[in-house]
Amino acid sequence: MSATVSERRIAAAADRKHSLHRQRQWALWGSYIALSVFVVMFLVPPFYTLITSLKSSAEISAQTGSPWLVHHPTLENFWYLITYPNFQRYYLNSIIVTALTVAVSMVISVLAAFSLSRMGFWGSQTLSTGVFLTYLVPPSLLFIPLFQIIGQIGLINNFWCLVILYPTLAVPFCTWIMIGYFSSIPKELDEAALIDGAGYLQMLWSIFIPVAMPGIIAATIFAFTVSWGAFLYPLAYLYTSKEMVLTVGIISDLIRGDVFQWGKIMAACLLASLPPIVIYAFLMDYYVAGLTAGATKG
Repeated sequence: MSATVSERRIAAAADRKHSLHRQRQWALWGSYIALSVFVVMFLVPPFYTLITSLKSSAEISAQTGSPWLVHHPTLENFWYLITYPNFQRYYLNSIIVTALTVAVSMVISVLAAFSLSRMGFWGSQTLSTGVFLTYLVPPSLLFIPLFQIIGQIGLINNFWCLVILYPTLAVPFCTWIMIGYFSSIPKELDEAALIDGAGYLQMLWSIFIPVAMPGIIAATIFAFTVSWGAFLYPLAYLYTSKEMVLTVGIISDLIRGDVFQWGKIMAACLLASLPPIVIYAFLMDYYVAGLTAGATKG
């Protein structure tokens, strides 16, 4: 009798194990299918961009054969852009604006996050929440009043206005990331530093910045992405070729009326996307770690 009960228990346990294994298999296959769909959806546009950039204008206009195949590959579009003075100017302007925006945004964000998370003054928690809420305001609601402000200081059609404008988009989110990361650092470290006579700036430079480097890298990548890929503000504030950045320079030079130079446009998009691709490829782990810490701690 006891043997029969034991056998039934063993059989029931085996059935549960088999059922659990089957459920996991279905979940695994479901995940693979969903990921495959998303991979296809996200990779088709870049693939089509690459294919079109390798076609001549004549082949694009011919509209014969499959648009997903290149019959006569050429690098003419890339060579035209590389040697085109206006495109070089757009690229240089984007690099200058992005580098300065990242520097300004990170200095403000690190100092603000350290003050809000570790100095503990009255109203710091409310101010921290307010800083993040400002990030939720759509840029499309801000560029009109900002246009009046930029006009009053005489920086319309000057790419230096973007160095002032882009931090308004990057600083709130970068500060929120850094607040979460600084809050995850044990308070014993700064208390020991204060006992040893270190000031707040010395403590920030010697302790918090090295420890919070993944969060700083994540915030830096976000600030870079905001300034490199922004379109609305450059479109509203810049209108001459020597002041334009990549995002608006491409459409202003390569689209003339109803004539779209698709090969050159696609090649320009690929060349413009190279810096973000390289940065994300090498720093993605830090970016994920910084966002995770900022979202779960604080």
